[in-house]
Amino acid sequence: MERELEIAVKAARAGGAIVRKYYKGDYEVHEKAPDNPLTVADTEADEAIKRVLLTSFPDDGWLSEETRDSPARLAKSRVWIVDPLDGTKEFTQHIPEFCVCVALVVDGVVQVGVSYNPAEEKLFAARRGGGTTLNGRAVSCTGKSALADATVLASRSEDKRGEWNAYKPLMKVKPTGSVAYKFALIAAGDADATFSLTPKNEWDICAGTMLVEEAGGVVTDRFGRPLTFNNRETLLPGLIAAGPALWGPIRDVIKKESGE
Repeated sequence: MERELEIAVKAARAGGAIVRKYYKGDYEVHEKAPDNPLTVADTEADEAIKRVLLTSFPDDGWLSEETRDSPARLAKSRVWIVDPLDGTKEFTQHIPEFCVCVALVVDGVVQVGVSYNPAEEKLFAARRGGGTTLNGRAVSCTGKSALADATVLASRSEDKRGEWNAYKPLMKVKPTGSVAYKFALIAAGDADATFSLTPKNEWDICAGTMLVEEAGGVVTDRFGRPLTFNNRETLLPGLIAAGPALWGPIRDVIKKESGE
């Protein structure tokens, strides 16, 4: 997967160059749905990433947030799963907590993941069996095990809705931008964990799953089940991503607080 990782990095940088061009600039913001903005940066980055990837691997499948889905991908063994700009809300608010996400899945299992934050010039990359890097330097998840000492990254939207109130006395909750960027920070050891009880799409977390797993961490859905990708239904039932010693305590507290 070395060539695939090289091309994924190239694609993420191509998308990131477009995102950077528009960041803090003038552009129209449209609402795909309530609280779900779309900008020209999303669509142009999507086109650039697709061009790089499918020029190099024309027989591979394609799943992206900003491309109309096609059932043709379900018949493919290899599928690229892309979010050209995860964290569009932060992008429009000039908060540098967003990233371009590129991942390759083979038979439902992620094999390559790249998350690139062009505002902070941070490129996180991993391939299965090859470890995770940040700007070429090897990184890893923390070994923290005590929940009370853990920094757990929360969705700003979920926090505003009060969904984190029950957890704040139990851990250090830090509202942070895109879910993909949360995963990247955990893989780099800059935070200890994140979780969400709200469904997330495959493109939100596919690249980040590779980053966290290759950095020694654990990623599951909110119920503790392993993730698979390139499903017909792309929504996944929440998530947990954490360092190896912290995943269990987080899963336990979710079960207790949610009554599962």
